[in-house]
Amino acid sequence: FYRGKQLEDGHSLFDYSVGLNEIIQLMVRNVPAPVATTGSASNGNGDSTTNGSDTEETMEEVEPKEEEIEGALFKVGDQVDARDLRCGAWFEGKIKRITCASGASSPTFTEGVATSTSSSGESSSSSATAAPANGDSAGNDASNRTSNAEADIHYHVHFDGYDDNEIAELTSVNVRPKAAKSVSFADVTVGEMYMMNYNCDAPKDRGLWYDARVTEKDSQSKKVKAVLQLGNGVEGEEVQLAQMDIYRIEKSGQSSEDGDGDKRNNAPDCRWCKDVETRKCKHCACVECGGKDAPDKQILCDECDSAYHLWCLNPPLEELPEVEEWYCPDCKNDENEVIKAGEKLRVSKKKSKMASKQGSCTRDWGKGMACVGRTKVCTIVPPNHFGSIPGVPVGSLWRFRVQVSEAGVHRPHVSGISGRSEEGAFSLVLAGGYEDDKDDGTEFFYTGSGGRDLSGNKREAKQSSDQQLTLMNRALAKNCDASVNDKIGGDAKDWKKGRPVRVVRSAKGKKHSKFAPDEGCRYDGLYKIVKYWPEKGAAGFKVWRYLLRRDDPSPAPWTTEGKKNIKKLGLTLQYPEGYLESQAQKEQEKEAKKVAAKRKRSEGGDPEESVTPAKKKVKKSESVSSSPPAVALAKSAGPVYHLEKEERAMIKKDAENKKLWDGLVKIKEEDFLKQVEEAFTCICCQDVAHMPVTTVCKHNVCKACLQRSFKANVYCCPACRGDLDRKMSLAVNVELSAILLALFPGYGAGR
Repeated sequence: FYRGKQLEDGHSLFDYSVGLNEIIQLMVRNVPAPVATTGSASNGNGDSTTNGSDTEETMEEVEPKEEEIEGALFKVGDQVDARDLRCGAWFEGKIKRITCASGASSPTFTEGVATSTSSSGESSSSSATAAPANGDSAGNDASNRTSNAEADIHYHVHFDGYDDNEIAELTSVNVRPKAAKSVSFADVTVGEMYMMNYNCDAPKDRGLWYDARVTEKDSQSKKVKAVLQLGNGVEGEEVQLAQMDIYRIEKSGQSSEDGDGDKRNNAPDCRWCKDVETRKCKHCACVECGGKDAPDKQILCDECDSAYHLWCLNPPLEELPEVEEWYCPDCKNDENEVIKAGEKLRVSKKKSKMASKQGSCTRDWGKGMACVGRTKVCTIVPPNHFGSIPGVPVGSLWRFRVQVSEAGVHRPHVSGISGRSEEGAFSLVLAGGYEDDKDDGTEFFYTGSGGRDLSGNKREAKQSSDQQLTLMNRALAKNCDASVNDKIGGDAKDWKKGRPVRVVRSAKGKKHSKFAPDEGCRYDGLYKIVKYWPEKGAAGFKVWRYLLRRDDPSPAPWTTEGKKNIKKLGLTLQYPEGYLESQAQKEQEKEAKKVAAKRKRSEGGDPEESVTPAKKKVKKSESVSSSPPAVALAKSAGPVYHLEKEERAMIKKDAENKKLWDGLVKIKEEDFLKQVEEAFTCICCQDVAHMPVTTVCKHNVCKACLQRSFKANVYCCPACRGDLDRKMSLAVNVELSAILLALFPGYGAGR
């Protein structure tokens, strides 16, 4: 099976485009063993002859005769109690055969005659009247011989309720006379061993029979506590017995008073219907009607073991199908789902019914971008990164929230807080969602999340319940330089020592704050939490409030210095790729439809005639004005990236990549980090090279990626395929690693 689809036999994996490291599933089918011919013997010439009488005897089930075997405490056919060594419980069973351990004097019952076979291969008939050679020694060793013989004897027992071919081979320690004498509660003695019923999974229900040593007896509540004996000297925990069925244990060598009496009550096979024949049950009977009638007309699924009446199937069956394996309608594979050789994988039934696959969705998304998926993911820092994002200066402006997520500044598309309750908050968005928010620019009050009913895919709702200091609210509290207190909150001892939070202001908050941008979302730098506390909000419910104060070396975007810095860096409103072209095309199509409709009304022409956009002369100024107002990205050469003195010194030390750095340092500031990321991207993992190794051909590859290549006996550069020395020292370029870590702090976390 590949991707949930069954592959046709007789073809290779290449025919089905199964690639390297892809997962396939194999179903192993058991091959039936060849049936041995019974009643055949080989004569002197090597030919096989068949004895007719022997064949007839094997066809009939011969009940073994009850003969006594020397040293055996039981006979073939005796009803006994036998321990199942897998669970330590005792079951009623019947002895089918008696043998001895290999290497000992082995009395074996065969067709009613007990013979003893020694280890030397000599066979002699055992007799109870055989006299010992020395009477004295026989008298002294009588007990030893009896115990040794008893230990060597193995009983082959068939447990009641087990399959016919499931025979357990047990020693005499695990076989004893059937317990049939019940003991009343008054006769139970503390410290004695009894056979008791207990269910390990559901103590209140009936379960299996165990040996148990009574440790406590309460006469008022008539309850007993006991320690279960699981065999081989292993004791279980002390349990309280809910079932007061107690039997006395019969000793070996004694015959029970009622050995062939009624069976003891065991746990039911079905815990839903309790094995009541008149009660319908879809768990142990037909899954359609629940009826237990006509078991010979029921068929079992070979996959899920569910039972079905022949007449309950759709379509119904008249007789049992003559097939090796039968599957119910829920487990059967549709023939259309089987992929033929050379065919492509088809879409599953569930996905084929979706609107996106049928092309029948007529919803107009308009300008809404909240449900649009990301086209790229920020990888230069891990998702749980505290602090600024390399390459994203203060004042960066995006048209939609999804772009903010792609840049890694605030990863959630809709949620206002990004964080983890056990680590802290990484970023938040000020969008004016709560009436309690107050924004003063360098300092603002923020209201936590929760307390609003957003069921029905609602984005906004009034406060309807109290907020709790959990999840994202707790994450914000973790950033404060104070202990987390879900009762009264906390004040920071030194607010500047708290963890930073990236703050993004949205144009939606313009109605509440004059510091919000006119359009889109703007990154305003790092803030830290001064204090947090609970209070009664404007809606009358408890909310958690946070006071955040700006702590960023870059000037705020609304200040004079900040505006100069934005102009210097050439920061403009960023649109998704192809968005402006798409909007311009929509406006042109809309304008063309208006012109065509106007001409039809004025000329009264044929309704089928239409004017295409090409036939309409549109002025250049009109086409430009029809597109939505936007600020294009600056393409003029701006100021180059400002490198610190330490960074320039590290770049100078990286002599192996001098040619690359000479070109990169001349790039303008807004594109510098992007170009560095592209220049030092590992060709194998498509990420910034971590612990980079610079090859002789001046390519930079992750050390781990190059090691995997060498382990696969591929001794060439992954970038240019140039030959590499097999004994090449995979030394890390320490200078380059230090530079990348300074430009992209934390980019190697988790790698």
